[in-house]
Amino acid sequence: MRQVVLDTETTGLEPAEGHRIIEIGCVELIDRRLTGNNFHQYLQPQRAIEAGAADVHGITDDFLRDKPRFADVAEDFLDYIRGAELIIHNAPFDLGFLDHELRLCRAEAPPLAELCAVTDTLVLARALHPGQRNSLDALCKRYQVDNSHRDRHGALLDAEILADVYLAMTGGQVSLALGHQTEAGGLRGREPVRRLPAQRPRLLVVRASEAETNAHAAQLAEIERASGGVCVWLRES
Repeated sequence: MRQVVLDTETTGLEPAEGHRIIEIGCVELIDRRLTGNNFHQYLQPQRAIEAGAADVHGITDDFLRDKPRFADVAEDFLDYIRGAELIIHNAPFDLGFLDHELRLCRAEAPPLAELCAVTDTLVLARALHPGQRNSLDALCKRYQVDNSHRDRHGALLDAEILADVYLAMTGGQVSLALGHQTEAGGLRGREPVRRLPAQRPRLLVVRASEAETNAHAAQLAEIERASGGVCVWLRES
């Protein structure tokens, strides 16, 4: 399974107002492992960067003066992402800009969502953590991903951080196969089923005390409050 974690930086917030992409950063995952085969490109947007955007990413007009235009790298970019699942935080923003750039190159260019599967980690985070902050910085704190080197936004840096966050958010069993996985990703032969002896000692049942039961109920009530009334353990099965 090939996935590409993607982020962009732009001259402003709205492509409909003429704003353009100035940086693309992509990180490749193969079977949930970072490969180091990344795509990173700064771009000359042919317009000035808004002051508010420059405060966020720190990229200047002078720095971009000799960089290629999007049209110059469009085919390389499409070749890189082709066939991959795109992992993007707040996907409508980045896809809106990328689709706009592609249409400027070729009016009949199809939306990227028709060329690649797309997973929006913001949507995923909101489903996992309703009622909580789900910015990239908040997710880094929640999943203990180090972002101390992120004093400003950067497309490649943010894609690298998002890759770590995505792997943490979706961690757990990767394969449903019962065999042991080799380092190369293949499966060794399955182990024979081992059954417990019928005459084994009965399991000891330790029941919760009244204090423990009350503490558990209080914890569920706190989860119910913090989640806005969607604590699944309080719902009837």
